[in-house]
Amino acid sequence: MLGPVRIIGRKLLGVAALTTLTVAAACVSGAGAIADGEMPAEIKVVSVTDHTGISAYVGNSQFEGIELAVQEINEQGYLGDSKLVLQKRDSASDTQTAVSQSIQTIADGSVSAFLGPVLSPHAVAVAPLVERAELPTIFTQAGSEGVVIGDYTYRATAPMETYFAKSLARLRDEGAKTVSVLYNAGNVTLAALGEKMIPDAQDEFGYRVLSSTSVQSTTQDFGTTATRIAEEKPDAVIVLLVGAGNSTAMSQLRQAGYDGPVVGNPAAGAGNLASAGPAGAGMFWATDFNFHQTPPSSQEFVEAYRARYGTDPLNYAAEGYDATWMIARAIESAGGASREDIQRGLQQVVSEGFEGALGNVWFVGNDMRVDGVMVEWDGSEEVLLAEGSSE
Repeated sequence: MLGPVRIIGRKLLGVAALTTLTVAAACVSGAGAIADGEMPAEIKVVSVTDHTGISAYVGNSQFEGIELAVQEINEQGYLGDSKLVLQKRDSASDTQTAVSQSIQTIADGSVSAFLGPVLSPHAVAVAPLVERAELPTIFTQAGSEGVVIGDYTYRATAPMETYFAKSLARLRDEGAKTVSVLYNAGNVTLAALGEKMIPDAQDEFGYRVLSSTSVQSTTQDFGTTATRIAEEKPDAVIVLLVGAGNSTAMSQLRQAGYDGPVVGNPAAGAGNLASAGPAGAGMFWATDFNFHQTPPSSQEFVEAYRARYGTDPLNYAAEGYDATWMIARAIESAGGASREDIQRGLQQVVSEGFEGALGNVWFVGNDMRVDGVMVEWDGSEEVLLAEGSSE
């Protein structure tokens, strides 16, 4: 789950200034608003996500899931004679751009629902604005606190800490008594795992942390840390990095002489370990979705995604797909497409849960939960290890 680089003071000031200047106008505009209980011919949904920038691989995958869901909803006539109309905006991995585009979305009274940005700094900045404007908004990824804050904010990605315990349970089952940890301190979600969850879980899962090393998002060389970890001779290593950093770390750990198991995170997926070659084998991680998982609703999504895009879906696509179907279910449940209708319908959706691309989905408040699955990189592809909710 993404929660990249923490916003520094200057950036926050820029966002705050932009918000102060424009949010009042954004919240009062009602041109083209849909009346409660009305099912217009077109129901506008806006997506603000990263089509370019450092997180484009996340945003583009998420948007493919969104597009697929809109296509299915409209082709099936799920909303009767009404059609979802999707409008996309590129936040380009920039917080001020995401906020500005979100304010434009809020100000357009013809917009019924909003699919929010994937990065935590973006979502945390946007969430108070959509709450104040009472615009139903579903975020995916964006795993930090301050995203799901009220009746109009929802998250269609289960927090990583709710299923990461599966990886720790596997270490316990394999008899690991000592672990060394390497984590990205610039990523809100990964930092929380490295600094709190993993140390706090030592007694529960029967391991002892030998060392814990933090690096920044810009770090590209882990050679010194890998050598020290190998010298510690841990039973297992936990590597919590993003994207290509996982491949580099695995290569350097193997070069340093460590040949044991490595716990990763979903950001090691999407082929990010491929460049490590055989050195990448042996990393496993818990994730909210993998295209191998067997629930019928998951496999229906995988088949539909392959038919449209000709490749296997990532977890980001599954999350975007389920988020969009949440909006459609809310409209159908409420019998209307106004912002108030959709908010009321979303409350029904989260109270009941559903079977979606992610499998069995339920909610704690407005925050999604899933069973999660375990996968392992075998040197060439991800292999499903386990399914179900048990640890």
